[in-house]
Amino acid sequence: MLLHLCTWAEVEAYLKTSKGIVMPIGSTEQHGPNGLIGTDAICAEVIGREVGEAAGAMVGPTISVGMAVHHMEFPGSMTLRPSTLLAVIRDYVTSLAEHGFERFFFINGHGGNVPTIRAAFYEVYAELRALKGSNAPDVRCALVNWWEAPAVGALSRELFPGVEGSHATPSEVSVTQFAYPEAIKSAPMTPQVAPSGGFHDARDFRRRYPDGRIGSDPSLARPEHGRRFVEAAVAGISDQYRKFVDEG
Repeated sequence: MLLHLCTWAEVEAYLKTSKGIVMPIGSTEQHGPNGLIGTDAICAEVIGREVGEAAGAMVGPTISVGMAVHHMEFPGSMTLRPSTLLAVIRDYVTSLAEHGFERFFFINGHGGNVPTIRAAFYEVYAELRALKGSNAPDVRCALVNWWEAPAVGALSRELFPGVEGSHATPSEVSVTQFAYPEAIKSAPMTPQVAPSGGFHDARDFRRRYPDGRIGSDPSLARPEHGRRFVEAAVAGISDQYRKFVDEG
């Protein structure tokens, strides 16, 4: 059940049966020679929608631009400042809390979002408590990174041993190929497996990883692999969502 495809009356009816909502969040940034710029948002949205179907949950609109300052040397990348992203998350949550939602389950597709998302949760808690005190709504927020689902990691090790890497990975590119087979890209990888390591700012990122990959070989991505990754992620994350919503 997608929030943006519902009427207000349908949302009102849903809230009589559940206070939970799935919130996909990703990023709009470069993903190497054959990865779509929307990869992180696409992965979060596809998996979020499937989790909603599996768990009978409402699914909110995807937050598709995240904190990607370190990718800004690559054309097409977009970023929000951490303070802006924090404010966006705060406004999404408090708006929906005003209508009666209480359990906000964020499915994240971008590692760079994690510190800001966690900070935003505490901003929400602090604000609601300051305004309402002991009468504040029982709002709780949870964060799940889809790629950290145990079954996803096991599948990655099976399909891409030693070449998954940490950015522009074959697993995430596979998910986008499954979601948008008409947009599959092909490009040479030089070297075949990208170097690994850290970085400082955007210029340093581009200098160390000139084609945008870190430790990966996304030429191994396939849409059929993407289907398996979505299924693996949804199975585990749906259980996490149910437990989160049902806990006391």
